[in-house]
Amino acid sequence: MRILIVDDDEELSALLSELLVREGFRVDTQNDGRRGLAAALNGGYDLLVLDVMLPGIDGFEILKRIRREARLPILMLTARGEDEDRIVGLEMGADDYMSKPFNTRELVARIKAIMRRLEERHPGGKLEVNGITIDPGSREVLREGAAVEATTFEFDILETLMRSAGRVVSRDQLMEELYGRKATPFDRSVDMHISHLRKKLEGDRPLIKTVRGVGYQFVRSPDEGGPP
Repeated sequence: MRILIVDDDEELSALLSELLVREGFRVDTQNDGRRGLAAALNGGYDLLVLDVMLPGIDGFEILKRIRREARLPILMLTARGEDEDRIVGLEMGADDYMSKPFNTRELVARIKAIMRRLEERHPGGKLEVNGITIDPGSREVLREGAAVEATTFEFDILETLMRSAGRVVSRDQLMEELYGRKATPFDRSVDMHISHLRKKLEGDRPLIKTVRGVGYQFVRSPDEGGPP
C-alpha cells in the first residue's frame, strides 16, 4: 500500500519514510504544499501524512481541496499545544492527528492501524436503517435516496453504528476498531466524525444519539428518536 508524506522537515520525512518502508509500505515524500497537493490528488495513494505548516500551500488548504475530490485517509501533524489546529483539522475532514514532536514509532503504529483497517474491510450487501442506506462495496451513502459524501472514516463509523442499530457502541470500541487504540479524555477524533455525520445525515430527526459516559447509538426508527 502506498503512503504520501507531505512535510517540509526533510529529515523527519526521510526518517518516517525509512521506518515505513521497513514495514512493507511504498512511500513518497513531498516538502512543498503545492507539489504535495498535486501528488495527493493524482498519485493513487492509500494514505496521506500531512503537516499543517508548509511552504506554498498550508496543510489546511490541502486538506480542504482533497476533501472536495477524494476520500483519501489523512493523518495530520500539528504543533504541540495547538489544540485549535487539531480541532480545525478534524472539522475539515482529517481522519486522525498527532502533535509534534511525537514518537515516530507511535506514528508508524497509528498508520499501520489505519491501513490494517482498510485492508480488513469486507464489503457485504447494502444496509438500510431509518432512511439511511449504505453500500460497503461502493462505499456509497444515501439519505432518503439522495447521495451523501462521507470520508473513509465517517463511512466506517456509520457502518459500525448501523450494524449495531438500537444498541450502544462505546467510544472505546470505535477507537479500537478504527484506530487500534483506546480512547483518551482529550482525543476528540471520533466525536468530531460523529458531529460531521450528524450534520450530513440528520434533518429534523436525530439519527445518532449520544449515551453520555458510554458512547453512541444509531436510532432504528423515527419513533425511537430523541435528543442527540
